[in-house]
Amino acid sequence: MKTLNDFNFKNKKALVRVDFNVPLDENFNVTDVNRIEGAKPTIDKILADGGSVILMSHLGRPKGNESKYSLQHIVKTTSEVLGVPVIFASDCRGEIAHNAAASLQPGQVLLLENLRFYSEEEAGDLAFAKELASLGDIYVNDAFGTAHRAHASTTIIAQFFPENKCFGLLLAKEIESLNRVLNNSVKPVTAVLGGSKVSSKITVIENILDKVDHMIIGGGMTFTFVKALGGKIGDSICEDDKMDLALEILKKAKEKGVQIHIPVDVVAANSFSNDATTQIVDVREIPDGWQGLDAGPKSLENFKKVIMESKTILWNGPLGVFEMPSFANGTITLGEYIAESTENGAFSLVGGGDSVAAVKQFGLEDRMSYVSTGGGAMLEMLEGRVLPGIQAILD
Repeated sequence: MKTLNDFNFKNKKALVRVDFNVPLDENFNVTDVNRIEGAKPTIDKILADGGSVILMSHLGRPKGNESKYSLQHIVKTTSEVLGVPVIFASDCRGEIAHNAAASLQPGQVLLLENLRFYSEEEAGDLAFAKELASLGDIYVNDAFGTAHRAHASTTIIAQFFPENKCFGLLLAKEIESLNRVLNNSVKPVTAVLGGSKVSSKITVIENILDKVDHMIIGGGMTFTFVKALGGKIGDSICEDDKMDLALEILKKAKEKGVQIHIPVDVVAANSFSNDATTQIVDVREIPDGWQGLDAGPKSLENFKKVIMESKTILWNGPLGVFEMPSFANGTITLGEYIAESTENGAFSLVGGGDSVAAVKQFGLEDRMSYVSTGGGAMLEMLEGRVLPGIQAILD
């Protein structure tokens, strides 16, 4: 696996695919700089070697050239985060991009305009990839968030750099962290899978059953399992067509010696609202007209024991509707347990949009071993798929 540290970038132009798909407010100010900060170590290393950096990214889902999706909006913030002035090219191809790349000096950073202004990017167009490739000497992929897409700048481009391609520091760390959980873990290994649907996690569950000792199932998924086992779930979310699948998962887990932990009690509400009336009830006895929206205190005590005894922890998905303060306690408490276990020497990997949002919102990010930057990409790796953006560098 070639990484940034296998190259010296002196007098070289590094073409770096980053994921600067950052959120902007109505005045086009960047509201979360995490993704830019994530790429900084890679950019710093290239500049320190005496190289120059050409940054490629997409922003949003533009339909053609839409000014609201211009990367011009992030130039000021990117310059501030990187600590160097960022030059902006108002196109990512053609004369503008080529002239900007040609005149780039060692120590300088160039940001190309949004790749997705051209439909050829998402189509994985060979000619478009070749044109992008002509701008630099070494290709660096540091965009884990888009590694599961076979786009021109994430996958197709790599073939034009048979010897001069590598993973950036961020992408390398993502791969190492996931490998540490999936292939080189210290036992006991616990996976916490939350979120609303069994259907969106089924391939993950099936792939990791061979790699874990414990699996905590929480969030809306809980009720498909509980109903399948004969419990009364009131008005709770449930995928009735996945109940047989839930029973099959429990059977497979038992055969493989994996302990499945499902909430035993829940915070139930009489409506899907932060101001709803709530009560704590047995997960198998939720009254009609009520729905489970968070894990209850007994469940959390049970989960605590498992988490504290774990040496490797994967967390993907919240335990409740944490966006509403009334139903955030389960997710916050679980996060505190994982943080404490990490402080005691466990390795914890948090991934998937909602769990990442939760650890950031509740100030737990710095207490986890690693917080992944790619939701869809991480899920696909957990499902056992080889991501095209990663394979392209390995080939």
